[in-house]
Amino acid sequence: QVQLVESGGGLVQAGGSLRLSCAVSGLPSRTYVIGWFRQAPGKEREFVASISYNGRFFNYGDSVKGRFAISRDVAENTVSVQMNSLEPTDTAIYFCAAGPGGTRPTGYKHWGQGTQVTVSS
Repeated sequence: QVQLVESGGGLVQAGGSLRLSCAVSGLPSRTYVIGWFRQAPGKEREFVASISYNGRFFNYGDSVKGRFAISRDVAENTVSVQMNSLEPTDTAIYFCAAGPGGTRPTGYKHWGQGTQVTVSS
């Protein structure tokens, strides 16, 4: 059974940083990609970043390039995203997901419960 548990969300001022983590277990395939998405109220779910199972390949959404960094700790079986230079527009619920991959939500079969990130101006 695949389990994805996010942590690390919270409230931060604009320009600040947060680190989100996703504890991953039960992946059925080593080809699975771990992705982060976010969804703000009234908006579609947006791709943030993704990383391959072995941590060698990664991708970022245009709105976070240069500010966010995704990484994988194989020993701890976690995937983290370091978010720097946060802006109020980064406010959303952030979801961890696992699946074949890509930049669309349909490319991921398993989802965590989400963690709220709020950036104040």
